[in-house]
Amino acid sequence: MQRLKLLAAAALGVAVIATPVAAEPLKIKLQYATVGQFVPMIPLAPKELYRHYGKSYVVEPIFMAGAGPAITAFAAGEVHLAALNPHSITNAVISAKLDMRSIAQVLSTDVPGYAGGQYWCQDHIKTVADLKGKTIAINTRGSTPEAAARVYLRRHGLEPGRDYQPVEMPFPNSLPALDGKRVDCAVLVSPWVHQIASRPGVRMLFTIGEVMGPSESVTWVGNPDWVAKNRATLVDFLEDHIRFRRWVMDPKTQPEAAKLAAQVAKQPVERVAYLFTNKDNFHHPEAWIDIARFQKNVDDLHKLGITPGRIEAKRYIDTSIQQEALARVNRGT
Repeated sequence: MQRLKLLAAAALGVAVIATPVAAEPLKIKLQYATVGQFVPMIPLAPKELYRHYGKSYVVEPIFMAGAGPAITAFAAGEVHLAALNPHSITNAVISAKLDMRSIAQVLSTDVPGYAGGQYWCQDHIKTVADLKGKTIAINTRGSTPEAAARVYLRRHGLEPGRDYQPVEMPFPNSLPALDGKRVDCAVLVSPWVHQIASRPGVRMLFTIGEVMGPSESVTWVGNPDWVAKNRATLVDFLEDHIRFRRWVMDPKTQPEAAKLAAQVAKQPVERVAYLFTNKDNFHHPEAWIDIARFQKNVDDLHKLGITPGRIEAKRYIDTSIQQEALARVNRGT
């Protein structure tokens, strides 16, 4: 009897050892700068949209105000996917010798028919020349808004540090700083451009679109080795995310998406009702990166003297993950 018990225990032990342990979902550390970049909404999105969430992956939203700190975190491995623009990607590749891959579009700015960034100033700033000796709020150095300000003011003979002082502050702080006259000018994006239009005592000086044209402003960028290692999971993630994009942009469900954004942003829904409409930046419904626009942005930045060189965009963009994810969505699988 004792021998039978020992054999049974041994058999049980073998069975326990042989039973595969379910793999933990991949934690994707995903950086974002505004709620309009989707990220903080993802963990709360309808489960029927994010079908793989909690199974093959989960998302850890990480807020960083702009490209400068995001690149630092990317280089240190503190974020897996950073929200970066052509300007910052070019600088990171050329100056910091970083290798990176853009795998999906987050948003594009100043696309005709959609919103874009604008520089608003105190009413006493009548011309660009009036900015000499003044302070200008930018979201962060290395961002598209900062590049636009540098280009626009350089055309009028003004250089940062010498003729005017750029001040970094997150987008939500720019309008209060302008209202409180703590800065002379500030870059505003949606929703704050919609809120300032009726205010007295301020004027719009120029738009980012006037300077830069349409911009492939934000793409999700990962380390190539990490992307390759986790490719199958990233297909799951983008498959879910494309379903989510279609949901937030569908006029029938966009109000529900706005409520979700309001919950995340802790704002009245009226403040974010513009999201994912043509009053917002352009979000491609399938997260498709416009490589031609990206390359034009890179080339224009180099011609304007903003970046130290140019890169071949297609070497740093991998659309295959998005294409595979889209094919799955379209098959309904």
